[in-house]
Amino acid sequence: MFTFETSDQKEVRRFRIAQFNGRTATFRSAGSAVTGHVRSIVENKSSVPAAWVITIIPEEPKPAIAARPAPRMRSFAEDFC
Repeated sequence: MFTFETSDQKEVRRFRIAQFNGRTATFRSAGSAVTGHVRSIVENKSSVPAAWVITIIPEEPKPAIAARPAPRMRSFAEDFC
């Protein structure tokens, strides 16, 4: 699990929406990114500017999908010859 604290209300709202919809969310900090499902969002009552502690369960990176060959396209003229 990955836990961090933020006071950005827009970011907290984005994580709450992701948690409600069951989608993954990505947190970026200092050039690194963590993507996963939001487990909890708890307000830290002791902080003077409002702050929230967010817990994310990291998701395994998906393997690269092998590119499929492009479908063969027939020209319009071939249909009528």
